[in-house]
Amino acid sequence: MTDIEIAQSIQLKPITEVAKTAGIDEEYLEQYGKYKAKVDYALLKKSEASEKNGKLILVTAITPTPAGEGKTTTTIGLADGLRKIGKKSIVALREPSLGPVFGVKGGAAGGGYSQVVPMEDINLHFTGDFHAIGAANNLLAAMLDNHIQQGNALGIDPRRITWKRCVDMNDRQLRFLVDGLGGKANGVPREDGFDITVASEIMAVFCLSSSITDLKERLGRMVVGYTYDDKPVTAGDLHAVGAMAALLKDALKPNLVQTLEGTPAIVHGGPFANIAHGCNSVLATKMAMKLGEYAVTEAGFGADLGAEKFLDIKCRMAGLRPDAVVVVGTVRALKLHGGADKKALGSENLEALEKGLPNLLRHVSNMTEVYHLPCVVAINRFPTDSDAEIDLVMKKCRELGVNAILSTVWAEGGKGGIALAEEVVRLCEKENHFTFSYDCDLSLSEKIETVVKRVYHGEGVSILPAAQKELDRLTTLGFGSCPVCMAKTQYSFSDDPSKLGAPDHFTVTVKSVRVSAGAGFVVVLTGDIMTMPGLPKIPAAEKIDVDDNGVISGLF
Repeated sequence: MTDIEIAQSIQLKPITEVAKTAGIDEEYLEQYGKYKAKVDYALLKKSEASEKNGKLILVTAITPTPAGEGKTTTTIGLADGLRKIGKKSIVALREPSLGPVFGVKGGAAGGGYSQVVPMEDINLHFTGDFHAIGAANNLLAAMLDNHIQQGNALGIDPRRITWKRCVDMNDRQLRFLVDGLGGKANGVPREDGFDITVASEIMAVFCLSSSITDLKERLGRMVVGYTYDDKPVTAGDLHAVGAMAALLKDALKPNLVQTLEGTPAIVHGGPFANIAHGCNSVLATKMAMKLGEYAVTEAGFGADLGAEKFLDIKCRMAGLRPDAVVVVGTVRALKLHGGADKKALGSENLEALEKGLPNLLRHVSNMTEVYHLPCVVAINRFPTDSDAEIDLVMKKCRELGVNAILSTVWAEGGKGGIALAEEVVRLCEKENHFTFSYDCDLSLSEKIETVVKRVYHGEGVSILPAAQKELDRLTTLGFGSCPVCMAKTQYSFSDDPSKLGAPDHFTVTVKSVRVSAGAGFVVVLTGDIMTMPGLPKIPAAEKIDVDDNGVISGLF
């Protein structure tokens, strides 16, 4: 059966029953139908009186192939596996963006017998959070242009507007455009463009906010452009904060759903990890830690992107401290990194596998030696993987002093995650000396160089003159102490997607930088990274349909 057929074959528990399993009283629930609900953030305020927190487990991955390596599936299966061994676990995930749902990857709610449900709702409109974020983003854009049209009292330079409109769709046609055409009544003509919603700074602000008050403060600090005399203009200057917060107040409440096995799942927020910080909301993570003995969460793409930002940005800002890390790897991806042909990844190839293994080992060593966190490798097994290939991966991990556990959660659900769950519990009891990869006292340029050298294992950084000028200006404006959010390809440690495996002797080129003052970090754009993706030659959307009874097919 396909993922969607498996999901549709399961009898879901009423969300009120799932809430009881998580210890959530009905007074904190706002139901969206029978099987999903929002949880009032008042519950988190109440529970913060208790200093007790569950263990925090981060699930990350090797450098992925375009189809992904099963990180979300493993995260869900691990949470179910922890329940199987008697532990009270809660899973905390990002919400899928419609971009990849209709683009390359299809649905993004897990797979096989390790899914969060109702998967159709989660993959599509869900509870409307992304639409609210898009509306708030575009309200600010409209108020910005209207301010200029109505006399421009702030003296905003239309050539230096940095705020873009957004839409939650892969649409390359919207990357660059000119608007305000058709005469004076239709606005001031200027160059403009769209980002995908998950790249909007409001998404980052939303996911890093700890309360409505914090949300409003962060929204007010967002820089939308600059005046003719080079002063930053903020959303607060445009008096847009209250209206944006009104659009976001319900979206800020975390969403409660369930896994196929009834484990409570909090699915909330969803910034991309290659162009944003790639983690679910701080509110969701903290709520999961208050409600469960073990909170299992994930970070997007490979550990060089999602995990680095989870640790260096989210944990730093939210005061979180992970207890263990799971690095997900697949034999097929490692063979690709070792030079195997994409069309032959289902055939045994020990030579290519051994050549590709340094990619996995580098991610693992980053977790254990850069961040000093206990780590386990989860081998997400596919039917085409041979025993010899699995044995080789396990042997190489043991040589590094890290256990590798076979994960069969796609085929077996929580049962296939029991061994991984037992290892995670063991690791969580170990003492760890978690540290960040860089200190915020470093200059912005030094932070960028440190990430490139320590996490990517590159030789250094080439910062183009315009980018260096902007780094100097941001430092002068007071943003020099911010963390850096690296925007680069997810397909390589380097900024070149063709450099597979564990490349070395490379430099990373910084083409431009921009401040996300509300989020509290500086975005560093490298390579040919786009903040508005395009659809592939054959989009996943072509396979999606709905019948006369409203049953969706082809979602994944």
